[in-house]
Amino acid sequence: MTQAKERISRRAVDKFAQRREQLAESALQALAELGYARTSLREIAQKSDFSHGVLHYYFADKVELLTYSVRKFEEICVTRYDDVVAEAGTAADLERGFAETMATTLRNDATMHRLWYDLRNQSLYEESFRADVLDIDERRQAMVWRVVERYAELAGATVDLAPSAAYAAFDGLFQQALLRRLAGRETAADELADAVPRILALLVR
Repeated sequence: MTQAKERISRRAVDKFAQRREQLAESALQALAELGYARTSLREIAQKSDFSHGVLHYYFADKVELLTYSVRKFEEICVTRYDDVVAEAGTAADLERGFAETMATTLRNDATMHRLWYDLRNQSLYEESFRADVLDIDERRQAMVWRVVERYAELAGATVDLAPSAAYAAFDGLFQQALLRRLAGRETAADELADAVPRILALLVR
């Protein structure tokens, strides 16, 4: 009887978690479109397939929904370049793969990246999700560092700066390209792809 109750309890927990994931995926598009400051749970519900009451049942407030949704997106993002690193046989391969992948995500996921930068900026004021933002940022930094370390290895070189500095270089480059793309500059992704190999070369010696 106890084991049966435990199985029922586990199924209930799993169902709750699955429902949260469904809600987060649906809400993510609305959040990406509207941004943090312009949204409430009610407004998110109006742009999704779920009622305000359902959203409020699974998430206490928009801060919890926002951080959960961004974390789901970042689970994909933080491994985005791992295949590039694994498949590169030369430094030139890695330059090309890294540049192309950065440009592709800029073209395909601009609104999602905009949401991430919005969340990171808001964390300067909102302590409630500062820890989540720092954790995501550190994972993104580790992702970029894997690229830089492998590039230095393939190039027979060394890296003279800290992982945080390498991340800042590429993050700043990407954020500038994102702003230009959102402003309607059609060449923004190509310009990003052209700049990435140059930055990589500057980071090693």
